[in-house]
Amino acid sequence: MNSAIKSKLRLNLRARRQSLSREQQSIAASQLMRRLIQLPAFRSARHIAGYIASDGEISPATLLRHADLCAKHCYLPKISQAASSNSMAFYPYHHRQQLRPNRYGIGEPPGLHRQAQAANKLDIVLLPLTAFDKAGRRLGMGGGYYDRAFAFKRNTKARKPIMIGLAHHCQEVNSLPSDDWDIPLDFIVTDRQVMKVKKR
Repeated sequence: MNSAIKSKLRLNLRARRQSLSREQQSIAASQLMRRLIQLPAFRSARHIAGYIASDGEISPATLLRHADLCAKHCYLPKISQAASSNSMAFYPYHHRQQLRPNRYGIGEPPGLHRQAQAANKLDIVLLPLTAFDKAGRRLGMGGGYYDRAFAFKRNTKARKPIMIGLAHHCQEVNSLPSDDWDIPLDFIVTDRQVMKVKKR
């Protein structure tokens, strides 16, 4: 039942964010950055994982550039090239780095001669959301990559990494279904608000 509801919501909310103009996207990204850099968690973080925006997602590119210039270590997700694998790891990234498109057409670090950063050694993870609600529940794209990469967060009281979901304010919905495998978020940040998630 949850799967069908999530699929319908995903379709509607993707269309909502895709309808934003380039100017609206640019303004939203700037407003997002202003909110993120004020978070104490961001100021103290040394190892930050982000993502390359696609499909109308709100972009953390400006924030990653700022973090890079502040001598913080930045990382991007890279999914396994094996067709039978659905795993994801995080590789070092700097804002002038050449990226290569993965199977979804999203830019990734090549990862050659570089070692992936262990997921539990990251301080902050910025992850894209398709939708969110006031209870802090999230809806991703349905691939489950983040849920698998950070499964240890569900089973332990590990403080790190701090999980921060990013979205446009128009992606908020009244309520979302949740599943046992959904990774818990610590914050949701949009172009208009910072929401600290109450732990359930």
